[in-house]
Parts: sequence; C-alpha cells; structure tokens
Amino acid sequence: MRKVIAGAFVSIDGVMQAPGGPEEDPTGGFAHGGWVFPHWDEVIDSFMGEAFSRPFDLLLGRRTYDIFAAHWPFTQEEPAALFNSVTKYVATSSTRPLAWQNSVKLDGDVPRAVARLKAGDGPDLLTQGSSVLVQSLLAAGLVDELFLLIFPVILGRGKKLIGEDAMAAEWELLDSRTASTGVIVSRYRPTGPVRTGSFALAEPTSAELARREAMAKEG
Repeated sequence: MRKVIAGAFVSIDGVMQAPGGPEEDPTGGFAHGGWVFPHWDEVIDSFMGEAFSRPFDLLLGRRTYDIFAAHWPFTQEEPAALFNSVTKYVATSSTRPLAWQNSVKLDGDVPRAVARLKAGDGPDLLTQGSSVLVQSLLAAGLVDELFLLIFPVILGRGKKLIGEDAMAAEWELLDSRTASTGVIVSRYRPTGPVRTGSFALAEPTSAELARREAMAKEG
C-alpha cells in the first residue's frame, strides 16, 4: 500500500500560498509571494534532499502543476531531473492538456481516485503545495504523513494548509530540526482520534456554573 505524504511550506499562521515568488499565485490579492526565499539555508537543502531521496510520485493540484510544469522542464537545477522523470498525478477539472511528461489526470472524485492509488502498488505519493487538494485529502483522512517547513513569518491572509473540514486526529512528531534562519522542519503521522481531558475542579464553583449557563445561552 502506498502512503500519501503531504509536503508544504507554511507560515506560522498556516498560509502556504505562493512561497516561491511573487508571480506564483497572486490570486485574492496575495501580496507576499516569495516569502520562503529569505529564510532558506543548508539545513533546509539537506532535509529536502532526504525527502526526495526515497522513491515517490507527485500528487498535485492543477495550479501547482502549472507552476511546476512551467519551471522544472526548463532548468538543470535539482531536483529537475527527478521531477521530470516521476509520474505526476494531477487533480483537475480542466480540459487543458497536461503537457509535462509522465502526467496523469485524476478523473472523477479526487479523494476516491487517490484512495485507489493508495491501494495499488508503487512508490509513495508526495504532494507539493496544492492547498485545495491537500485540504480535501485531510478531510477524507487520506494523509499518512505531514512534511512541514514552518517559516517564521505571519502572512495574515492567503490559502491555508488546514481547512475547517479537516478530519480531527492526533499526530505524532517523527522528526524535527531547526534551520539557522528559524525555520522548523518537521514530520508528523496520524495516531488516532483526539483525546480530551479537563483541568476543571472536581466540584464546579457557583461562578463556573453561571459561566457555563451563560455559554449555553450563547449557543
């Protein structure tokens, strides 16, 4: 069975839009494209190299696919040769052709299509960017690992990694490193349902009971 590994560059407040440059994705008036560049260092290079050292296919949303397809076939920088050679599975409703070599359109319901891919043979499925796609996979409980680079910036607005319909779960930290620029590079995997508890007093005070009653009225 294949794993889905969701890889993303995110800000402290969870924004993942246009990390690589101002022209990547200015939709919605996003004005901070390229926010990753000033914080890149050798630790991040090393971690990314490790992530791409294991066999994988790419799993991309259409906007990220178009960004990649306009870049990687036209450069010699790493990991261009690798990205060009692997299979690219693309979640898209567009009828525009997928011109980048080894590209495959995911037809119909995307989470179901990804579930079928997971059940088959082959390398792990690695997302890059693709916020809409990743949110749908998190909502369907299809993500087996989160590979996050958390940058020390707050962007305030923009496309987010986690949507409100994400499946609630606890996640285990597998690895964490800190770059010289303050970027936290971490890997997580889901471990099961969210556990809860309470720090409340065993016998609630009258003030606490009144507070709870007021909250209940607010709905």
